[in-house]
Amino acid sequence: MTAAPATAPPARSLGSVPAPLLVLVAIASVQCGSAVARGVFDDLGAAGITLLRLGLASLLLLVVLRPRVRSWSAQAWRAAALLGAVMGGMNLVFYLSIRTVPLGIAVTVEFVGPLLLALVQTRRAVDLLWALLAAGGVVLLGAHTSKAIPLSGLVLALIAGMFWAAYILASAHVGRTLPGTDGLPIALAVGTLLVLPFGARGASAVFDRPALLVPALGVAVLSSVLAYGLELSALRRIPTRVFGILMSLEPAAAAISGLLFLSQRLHLREVTALVMVSAASAGVTLARRDDAVPAQPLE
Repeated sequence: MTAAPATAPPARSLGSVPAPLLVLVAIASVQCGSAVARGVFDDLGAAGITLLRLGLASLLLLVVLRPRVRSWSAQAWRAAALLGAVMGGMNLVFYLSIRTVPLGIAVTVEFVGPLLLALVQTRRAVDLLWALLAAGGVVLLGAHTSKAIPLSGLVLALIAGMFWAAYILASAHVGRTLPGTDGLPIALAVGTLLVLPFGARGASAVFDRPALLVPALGVAVLSSVLAYGLELSALRRIPTRVFGILMSLEPAAAAISGLLFLSQRLHLREVTALVMVSAASAGVTLARRDDAVPAQPLE
């Protein structure tokens, strides 16, 4: 599934933990958050939980980070607003996709977005083979659509992947424009406002059932705060290439999360497609020579 909020546990407390382990825990946290979100769709709707996730994460980070927005330039505000628009669209479309598509499959298809961006940025001849491998995995999924896995859900996951690629570029721009992670809580607030018209009705269920705030807060913490805090700490101590290879495990983590928490079983065809896309991502990452920090989504 990148701008990582500075809400991680203090670096000293995590210094003794192997950095790759932090990344793996972050991946698990994101996918557990997605599973929790899927579990409350019947109560809050996909748009409703998206709104609550973005809004609660924004509030938490505003309290912790307290960005000094008074000193921001117009360029900084535009960068944060653009990031927020992309984040809002990415999260909303992804949650809409997992209404009908198993979590592992949705993340596999979504992964095509950042993979395509990486392929464009590397421009190596060998990357054509990785592109064909990833395309074969997606075609394998698309050729076996049914009522259980509708094509519309796969298309939504693919659109979420395009938002993911745009998020990587937008977050990099924010990183160059604003210090630290000051832009993230404002971006989340902008995303909240953009999703508000779509999610207000579903999210309003918390007024009648306040207990629904518990899973909503869990999603915000697991997918937006804890995961990216751990990634931030890990990225300070491991090469970005290693980080990218570990992130290639995200579709597999999503499949495991879907199985454990949502009883979503994948068949051989779907597992094969997952492995193909993940292998393509790992291959592209190994071929990269630059040290740009790979951005991950708040999915």
